[in-house]
Amino acid sequence: MALWQASTTFAHPFINADYWQQSAQQVRDSYLPRAQTWVYQRAGRIVGFISVLDQRYLGALFVEHASQGQGVGRALMTYVQQHYRWLVLEVYQQNLRACAFYRKYGFQPVERLYNQETAAYTLIMHWSAGASPSP
Repeated sequence: MALWQASTTFAHPFINADYWQQSAQQVRDSYLPRAQTWVYQRAGRIVGFISVLDQRYLGALFVEHASQGQGVGRALMTYVQQHYRWLVLEVYQQNLRACAFYRKYGFQPVERLYNQETAAYTLIMHWSAGASPSP
């Protein structure tokens, strides 16, 4: 939860940090227990994790800021894509780094939604096995 809280607040400076603090209980008590989650560790410490809900919804991919750009996200995404045939996710459109990352791994935007709670747009993105990742 500490990694989620720090990473999500850092990745979404356009959303009030209070929103993430208010969401923490739901993430901890509802989403994470229902999800299949894999972690990436260095020296016994979790530096990243990825969670899939309902065998299709990529609900979380977070890497601590200090470990970004070091292959952690790539390893987690590659692992999940080897175990699922189809995935869907929702990402904030203003989170340009995440949008570019997901596109690199073959996710394509299929819908744009307005989130009233955060007053920000999100993209629904789909990926299916056999789709070619971007170079």
